[in-house]
Amino acid sequence: MKKIFNAAFAYMIIGVLSGLFYREFTKANDFTEGGFTQLSVVHTHLLTLGFIVLLIVLVLDKVFGLSGTKMFSWFFWTYNAGIILTAGMMVWHGMLTVLGQESSAMIAGFAGLGHIALSVGMVLLFLTLRKAIVADRSVTADQSTASASITS
Repeated sequence: MKKIFNAAFAYMIIGVLSGLFYREFTKANDFTEGGFTQLSVVHTHLLTLGFIVLLIVLVLDKVFGLSGTKMFSWFFWTYNAGIILTAGMMVWHGMLTVLGQESSAMIAGFAGLGHIALSVGMVLLFLTLRKAIVADRSVTADQSTASASITS
């Protein structure tokens, strides 16, 4: 659980700092407000995908004990790699836009890989959560059967 908490906290800090970076970098380079750059949405991606989602995962872990499984570890590292890769490519692409340079297909390709990693991570999270819920139901059913036989 500590690993999830620390990651969520790190994404909160990086998300806020990326918003500051966007404001200061565009101002320093006289980037007009009318132009769009991906730098403008990096902070929302980091705060939502990193901070908020991992806080929800932290609660789910507290309730279902997800982090003790091998599949959860796969989720955690795959999902975080996806966030870092996606956000990194957004920063790179956004900086090129502000500097008036062309982006390359390589940046889009790596951003796509980041999105794929995020998707795979989410699937792993749901598989882990499903397994925990099914196991929790069987424990609850066993307890109900045991208490019914005691009262009989």
